[in-house]
Amino acid sequence: MIRCLIAAAACAAFASPALAQSDPSLPDPNDQSDSFMIGAGAAWIPDYEGSEDYKIVPAAAIRGRVNGISFFTRATYLYVDILPRVSGIDFDFGPIVGVRLNRTGKIKDDFVDALPERKTAFEVGGFAGITAHGLTNPYDALSFRLDVVKDMGNAHESTVITPTIDFGTPLSRTLYVGASASAEWAGNGYADYYFSVTPGEALASGLMPFNADGGFKNWRLSLLANQSITGDLTHGLSVFGTASYAKLYGDYADSPIVDDRGSRGQSLAAVGLAYSF
Repeated sequence: MIRCLIAAAACAAFASPALAQSDPSLPDPNDQSDSFMIGAGAAWIPDYEGSEDYKIVPAAAIRGRVNGISFFTRATYLYVDILPRVSGIDFDFGPIVGVRLNRTGKIKDDFVDALPERKTAFEVGGFAGITAHGLTNPYDALSFRLDVVKDMGNAHESTVITPTIDFGTPLSRTLYVGASASAEWAGNGYADYYFSVTPGEALASGLMPFNADGGFKNWRLSLLANQSITGDLTHGLSVFGTASYAKLYGDYADSPIVDDRGSRGQSLAAVGLAYSF
């Protein structure tokens, strides 16, 4: 979702192919010159994965392109696309690095807070996908991407796989909208680390013992909008807003930290300012 959000800064005005060809003032949709965007704001997120309590945290994002190599952040992960864009259809491929902060601090729910605090997971992996440009206008993009990351530290020590479909388009020189759908699969180590409750932990927390197995974890739908305040979507100051809804399944949803103390439905929202140049 954040990838779509900050992609708005790199998009130009909405126009039909005929308009783009007849108006030389419109940006070249295949322009690959260097660019950079930075955004900051606040996000409203679950207190932990599966919580029914929420908290407000600071949020930041960057996106740019240098010598045809693109980079962007998505939540707490950095992506680098090492394949330069081509017109029409292009391939996406590159590394991912990031951190997972689930249950690494104070939890509002006293029962879940009584469970052992989790370590920060340092995840490394890669992504591959394909993007089609110019489906409804010269500046839109429809992409299919598969992310694979693995904890390289001593947290969950497992693998998370995320297929994602993104679509985004500018509606004018100053307004961009987008939508995405994704799902997540996580291994046994992930499920056990974040969703199991051992007999000893059950005694200390008051939760029921539970042994979680990996598998399909959740689906997510996301929407976003980015409105320029100064300049247009290619340069200047803008305001953004984004929201998503996810639902947990399987042992992830049946865990007592979710079924008894939390919620299978997980919402997220963020607002902020971005500057692009």
